Amino acid sequence: MTKETAVAPDLSTPQAVSPSHFRHLQSALRDRWCSTDEFDTEERHILVIPSLSLDQEELQKIEGVNHYEERLLFSLIRLRNPNTRLVYVTSQPLHPSIVDYYLELLPGIPSSHARERLTLFAAYDSSRKPLTQKLLERPRLLARIRKAVDPQQGYMTCYNTTPLERELSLALGLPLLALDPDLLHWGTKSGSRDIFQRCGIPHPIGSELVFSETELAQVTADVWEQDPSLKRIVIKLNQGFSGEGNAILDLRPLHGIAPGTVSHRDRAQGLIDAFHHLSFQCATETWPHFATKVPVLGAIAEAFVEGDHKQSPSVQGRVTPLGDVEILSTHDQELGGPDGQIFLGCSFPARPDYRLAIQEMGQRIGHELAKEGALERYGVDFIAVPQGDAAAPQWDLQAIEINLRKGGTTHPLMAMKMLTEGRFSQEDGLFYTKQEQVRYYRASDNLQKPHYRGLLPSDLMDIIVSKQLHFNSISGVGAAFHLIGCLSEYGKLGLTCIGTSPDHASEIYDQVVAALDESTQD
Repeated sequence: MTKETAVAPDLSTPQAVSPSHFRHLQSALRDRWCSTDEFDTEERHILVIPSLSLDQEELQKIEGVNHYEERLLFSLIRLRNPNTRLVYVTSQPLHPSIVDYYLELLPGIPSSHARERLTLFAAYDSSRKPLTQKLLERPRLLARIRKAVDPQQGYMTCYNTTPLERELSLALGLPLLALDPDLLHWGTKSGSRDIFQRCGIPHPIGSELVFSETELAQVTADVWEQDPSLKRIVIKLNQGFSGEGNAILDLRPLHGIAPGTVSHRDRAQGLIDAFHHLSFQCATETWPHFATKVPVLGAIAEAFVEGDHKQSPSVQGRVTPLGDVEILSTHDQELGGPDGQIFLGCSFPARPDYRLAIQEMGQRIGHELAKEGALERYGVDFIAVPQGDAAAPQWDLQAIEINLRKGGTTHPLMAMKMLTEGRFSQEDGLFYTKQEQVRYYRASDNLQKPHYRGLLPSDLMDIIVSKQLHFNSISGVGAAFHLIGCLSEYGKLGLTCIGTSPDHASEIYDQVVAALDESTQD
């Protein structure tokens, strides 16, 4: 339902690779990887490739997406370990002030010491290709990267994995701390449903995966017939992200083909006509264009979860190179768009009413993924609908999808770790600073207003510091920023607001918005 899932269908096919060689490389991670919660004094070399190897056409719907490679700058947290060297590669050079901003956030180590161990490379290519593909097309740049990373000490990490990332891993001789792309099925809409079924996780009724408009109409009719009371059905591309691959079919006007009125065949035929009136999250999307992706990506039909005051929690976990399954966080997601399917931001942690319940389900899902050979981060999105007493509701939890990659909830948690040197406690689902104080945050990738355009990074700092809103390491509260490169051109900014309670974090968020508005509006 949310955020970025999928491997792009239009990526160039990598050269043949040896699965056994790739798995052998990945096995070296057991000796080279350690958790960011540890202070590590061993020599490490880490290559960060923040490539958004996703459907490039869909990515262009996100304003400022060319700056989203900045979102993995939280990886600089590794530089607090004194013998770690980090290489960060981007399509276009990062502005020095953005890099300096992150280095100055590192606690316990001089920024100059960290900067000496950071190497930046750029492809100088702003074309609509994944960064990984750009690197594979530049053998001389690959040679320079190869020289910067010790293949006996290093590993490579990325945003999401495709055959391109595997090919780059093999080309550089570096193990990839990410999912083997042969396992990407388990992060698709249909693969997620298979995992939920295996684990006994509640999820909406839905269909099998199909690859044609006719089949899609037939399975949509099947879903409707399973529950004639349905008001809406979601049509989902099997590989989609940020809700952009979802469309809503409103069944309420379709009385003439409702279950019990016509045959299954006539119902399916009527749904083909109804597809032309689907509601899309993107205002420019149309059914004729959407339909061209069905034969390529596949699609499913799924019951739309109705309900007043419903929430959209998620749980994040990882499968470590040692084979352990760890829960990393929970969030309540802030969703927007015409039907509330677009990820805008999140609050940590999820509500106490269901926080531990989704952690437990996330743990079960993680163990099932681990059996399949999954590695690194995963996220599970839910819909929570309150039942009964409004003052103390019981929550109906329905799992919606699995994301096998880093996502919009990864950066803010890592930012809080970077700023506080704290830890997540799976026992109660809370985050504790080094001083054992509980902290909460509200975060967004999408603080965007037209009058923010033209603000430079230095202007942002002037505004925030003058209002005493920037993160204060002594009090352990305040705001930190990302996607700073988007600000001047797009008026768009990411931020993580850390407070001593959920209300305090939201208060800081609102104060940041008010300060920016006051400084930029006439």
